[in-house]
Parts: sequence; C-alpha cells; structure tokens
Amino acid sequence: MTGIDSLIPRGTPSVLGAAPGVTEDAGAYAATGGYREVIGADELLDRIDGGLRGRGGAGYPTAAKLRAVRDAGPRPVVVANGEEGEPGSVKDRWLLRARPHLVLDGLARAAEITGAERGYVYVSDTAAGERIRRALAERTPRLPCDVVDTPHTYVAGEETAVVRRINGGPALPTAKPPCPFEQGVGGAPTFVANVETLARIALIAAQPDRRRLTARATLVTLAGGGAEPLLAEVPYGCTLRTLARAQGTPEPAGALMGGLFGGLIGPDRLDLALDPDTLAAAGTALGCGAIRFLAPDECPVSLVSAALAHLAAESTRQCGICVAGTGSIRDAVGALTNGTADPGLLTRLQRWSTSLPGRGACGLLDAAAGTAGSLLRAFPHLVRAHLDAPCPGCAAPADAGRLTVPVPYVARRTVPRPRSAASPR
Repeated sequence: MTGIDSLIPRGTPSVLGAAPGVTEDAGAYAATGGYREVIGADELLDRIDGGLRGRGGAGYPTAAKLRAVRDAGPRPVVVANGEEGEPGSVKDRWLLRARPHLVLDGLARAAEITGAERGYVYVSDTAAGERIRRALAERTPRLPCDVVDTPHTYVAGEETAVVRRINGGPALPTAKPPCPFEQGVGGAPTFVANVETLARIALIAAQPDRRRLTARATLVTLAGGGAEPLLAEVPYGCTLRTLARAQGTPEPAGALMGGLFGGLIGPDRLDLALDPDTLAAAGTALGCGAIRFLAPDECPVSLVSAALAHLAAESTRQCGICVAGTGSIRDAVGALTNGTADPGLLTRLQRWSTSLPGRGACGLLDAAAGTAGSLLRAFPHLVRAHLDAPCPGCAAPADAGRLTVPVPYVARRTVPRPRSAASPR
C-alpha cells in the first residue's frame, strides 16, 4: 500500500492510531488511554449524539440507534459487525486485525449505554477472528463476548443476516419488521454496529472534547486507476479529486462509490466533498468508504459489467424478483460489452433502474439496479456508443476480481486536509 504525507486536522483522535504494521495488545492499548473511564454512559451517549453516523453503509445516526435499543426492552444484546460484504472495502478487517481492543472497548461502551449484558463479534475473516479471540483472552472483559464466524458473502453483513447467523441459522437476510433493535439475537433488542462505528465510540469515550473531529473523520479504501490501493483515515470535506491524486490517480475518468452502494459518478462530480449529505444530494453515497477510481482509458461499462456479474453471483436466491432482476440487468450490460445489445436495451435498463429498488429482502437488488442506473446517468453518450460498435475496452470478460483489494499490513492516518476542516468544539 502506498503512503501519503499530508495532515488531517491537528488533534484528531485516530482509528489508525496503532504503530504501522503493529497489532496492539491490551497493555499497549491501555497505556494510550484505552479502557479508561472518563465519562459515564449517559454523557457518552450525549457526545455521540454530536454527529457520529454508522460506518457500515447506511450512515444511520448512532445515538438514535443506541437509544432505540436501550428503550426497546430488557436484556439487550450488542454486536460488532465485522463482515465486509462490499468488494473493495478492507477497513473493518484491518481494524479487527490491528486494533482489536479499540473495537472491543467500543462494544463494551455500547453495552453500558444500552444496558446489554452480552456481546458478539461477527466475522468472516479468519485472521480477524483469531486476533479478536486473542484480545479477549488478554484481559478480563467487562462484557461477556462470543466470536461468531460466518461465510463471506455480499449479504452476510446485512443486520438481519447477522442476527439470523448468531441465532444459529444461515447468514441470510430476513424480512422487516421486526428490526433487530426490536427483536434480534435470542429475541432480545439488539444493537448491530459496524466495527469502525464502535472504534469511534471508544475514541469519543477517551477524548470526549474532540468528539466532533472523531465523528467527522472516516476510513476510506481507495483503489483503481492503475495505482496501488490505499487505506487511509480522512476528514469529511476532502474532495474526491484530492483523494484520487493522493491515491495515485491524478486524472480519473470517474469513480465507483461506496463499494457498489453509491453507484458510478462521472469526472464532472470529482470535486464533490467527501461528506454523506453532500454525496447524497448529488445522487451518490459514501457507503462503506470504498472508492474505486476509473483510469483515464478505462471503460466504465466494463467496470459496471464486472460489478453486476459479482452481484448476480452473490444473490442468495431467496427472492424471485432479485434472481430475475439482477440477472436481467447483468445480461443487459453484458450485451453492451460484447456488442450484442438491441435498440430497446437502454429503455429496459432505465425502467429496471427505477422500478426494482426496494423490492428485494435486502440491498443486493438495489445495488444492481442503482449501479446500472448510475452508468446511464454518468456516461449516457458512451453507453449509446456501445450500441453502435463493439468497445475494445470491453473485450475481456467481466471479472469481479478487479473490484477486490487485499487487506493491508500498513494503513495510513494522514491525508490532505480540506480548507474547511472542522475544529474541536
């Protein structure tokens, strides 16, 4: 992984605070202020309410989710969700491997806020699971905690799939309601949180006066463009163009946002600020923080074809509409890449991109429809050109492997600082 040398706002508590390439043990974590009682649970919840959103993809306000579980009924459960289903994201596996005590500290504090008496760490990565188990054995935990392994799939990290797996079933989504905060593990109200979210809860507990800086920094996995991938911690406010240059793609032709959650954007959107609200207003999303830049000569139709092939292969086949819809979208974009598309194909793609979201049990069908729709919006002239003649850039078969990123041994904390970077309040 390549490093970058600019600074985030001074004083920002860092999720990537461990020494490069070093896994913290309990003593090292405690020596830097970990597990320290600085503020009580009620005050911590108020501090979390200062802007921390979940880092799993949906970006739901963390304090609201904690309160919902706390108020839903007796004997709640807390879960650290470390299953990264989105291709191109490595942050959660890195955190579990390198900073397990930070995650466990955050999980324990979530338990104190909600009144939970049991916790779970949910993982599919073998190395992460081993490191979490060692971390639990290194100290007497305040919270009894089990590690639950799951097969790695696109949908295994969806919160109802998490609950179903912990309850002894397959890691497949279930219909809502009830939502996990109402009825989750063992029928109890359950707080399911992404591991980065929990890490940030721990940092806010240790340095409550810097809660705004903690809440407004996020992990990103930057890849593509022919450059080495980069895992880094960045402040909200950095532009996508700035991040592309830092990663090594100075003139990207666009980007695939949020893993497969935020869809494709064109080069005209690269000056957008990395901020959940700004990106949502522009029709895209930060999601899990995985951003794949397009090289100047890379065909976006080929990239989307690979993404759709991955999603179709990952369908759990629980919903007929998902099986048929995702497969149809994959085949339609595949026809664009191999020069067999018919004149009505774009009309069908447009219709599917607007009519299919929300009709499956989980977000997989939404991701497929949204990714296809974003291709039509971001590159309409290029898509139409694929109707007229085969594209040389699409000659290779769709390969979902181009979307994946290896978990780094070293991660970097520093990134370019935006001019409007937040200061402590």
